[in-house]
Amino acid sequence: MLSLEIVSPEGHLFKGNVTSVTVPGINGEFQMLNNHANIVSILAKGSIKIAVADYKTADLGSRFVKSDKDQKFLLAIESGTLELKDNRIIILVD
Repeated sequence: MLSLEIVSPEGHLFKGNVTSVTVPGINGEFQMLNNHANIVSILAKGSIKIAVADYKTADLGSRFVKSDKDQKFLLAIESGTLELKDNRIIILVD
């Protein structure tokens, strides 16, 4: 399982375990799963998509939109940076 932390200038937006994260990289969208290779990336304007183990009961707060189509939570961002190391993802967003 992946540990994800999303931080904005206003504070923590999310901290917890997820099954996958899809982000808008500057060269296109990409997804990270458990045991993904270490990576550092700049993020472009778009949506971070988070898949959690129990989609039906999860509540991620007012900035997230629940997408029943693919059972993921979406967070719109303007830009950001991401670091993934040892199954721990930290995303700083604007």
